[in-house]
Order: sequence, then C-alpha cells, then structure tokens
Amino acid sequence: MVRPHLPLNALRAFEASARHLSFTRAAIELCVTQAAVSHQVKALETRLGVQLFRRLPRGLALTDEGVTLQPALAESFDRIAELFEGIAGGEATQLLSVAAVGTFATGWLLPRLPTFRAAHPRVDLRLFTNNNRVDLAGEGLDYAIRFGDGAWHATQAVPLMAAPLTPLCTPAMARGLGEPRDLLGVSLLRSYRADEWTRWFEAAGVAVPPLRGPVFDSSLAMAEAAMQGAGVALAPAVMLGRAIDDGSLVRPFALEVVTGRYWLTWLTSRAPSPAMTAFHGWIMGT
Repeated sequence: MVRPHLPLNALRAFEASARHLSFTRAAIELCVTQAAVSHQVKALETRLGVQLFRRLPRGLALTDEGVTLQPALAESFDRIAELFEGIAGGEATQLLSVAAVGTFATGWLLPRLPTFRAAHPRVDLRLFTNNNRVDLAGEGLDYAIRFGDGAWHATQAVPLMAAPLTPLCTPAMARGLGEPRDLLGVSLLRSYRADEWTRWFEAAGVAVPPLRGPVFDSSLAMAEAAMQGAGVALAPAVMLGRAIDDGSLVRPFALEVVTGRYWLTWLTSRAPSPAMTAFHGWIMGT
C-alpha cells in the first residue's frame, strides 16, 4: 500500500497547539517561533480543506474536525515516543489501548490482568473505562469491550461472555421482597437501556408497571446506589461477585434475563498489531 506523504511538522504543531490551546505555548514546547507554529497549522488546514481551530481573542478553541484529529495524533506520537525509548534502551515495548465498560473492567478483567502481564511483559497495556459509548477511531483505541448485540458500525466483534441481569439490593431491602410483584412497591434503579426491567417483569409473569426511579449511564454507579439502599438494581451478578460475596448486595430472586453479552470489538479497517494479537489470544483463551 502506498502511504500518502504526511506533513509531520504541521501535525506536530497542531497536536501541541491543541493540547495547550495556544500557539505561543506550543511554540515554546517545540522551540520554534509562534509565527512558525501558526504557519504550520494554517498549512495543515489548507491541505485538509477544513478549519481545525477557532481563533479567539484569548487563545484557541478546537473545531469538530480538530476534536476528531487531536486524540488520534496524541496517541500516535505517544506510541512513537515509547517505541523510540524502548528501542534506544534495548527493550522495545508495544503499546496497547483497550477500553472496557466499567462492570467488565472491575468484575472480570482487572483480577486477571496479572496473568496477561506475566505472559506478555513487553506489552504496555493502557486501560480506559467507559459507559459503553466509545469511539474507537476518535479515541485511538485498539480494542473496546462493550455490552450489547455485537452490531456496531465498521467494527469487528467476537463474543466474550453472557452477563444475565438479575435484581440486586441490600439485605434489608430484600427482606421485604417475597415475590417479584413486591418490586412494584420499591424504587427500581434503571440503566439507559430502557427495556431491561420490562423484559425481567415479563419473564417473571408480572404486569409491567410504570417505570420510575433514577437512570444511570453506568452499572457500577447503579450497583453502588443499590448498596447504599437507594433501590433495587437490575445488573449482571457475575460482574458484582465481590459485593455479593461480602453481603453488600443480595439476589432476592433467582430469575435472570439475557439482554446482551460482552464483546471484544475493533475497527474493521485496523490491521492487528502484535500486541493486539497477543491480547486477543489471551482474552479468548482465559
């Protein structure tokens, strides 16, 4: 594949300016004049045919195009710097950026990471957590572990595991829950996926009530609210084993519903690096 000529000096000037939101501070970092930085950025904007910054009376603001470009450049320059340092030190490392939904990260991935590090000591893993909304390209990620049906645009996905949802609450609240219909009298903590409680009540044979109560964009935050007695969460018990084991949360009912599963995802256009291949093999075999 013939790669286009990249204006590296201009890209470097843009990345520094985007971090500082200042041509002057970028110039100090790069040991050039402010005029040189401004000229390089302007040349890059001309080449791309878009404006990357809005010039304000006191500094700069990124345009939508600038916001899209900046994280990918920052990640690329970080990788180059780390590879350069590794090679110069006689021990090259490979950077791997992985995002995971918080429940999977804390409930499954973190306890097992020591085995990955032991097997692949030269892979420098960067782990980011998210609430299932992630931009692989914009955030410069190699992989994202998500919950859902596996259908994400321009993305490859392989299933990792199911995570059935079940009601979870404090032991004190559970004492008042003898049968599923008793849930109609308590606060139901909800995720942004609006159909989850509906599907659980349908599986329990209970007419679906009007759903009220706080909505969370993170199952971890929802589980924490349940532990504090704010209501009953519908969450994956398999990912909250520590809270269940120590008695902070209990399962008032055994009934579970499957609304999706965890998937390992990556961009279809992304050629796998050795670090990606190592992580893929490890997580699929664990």
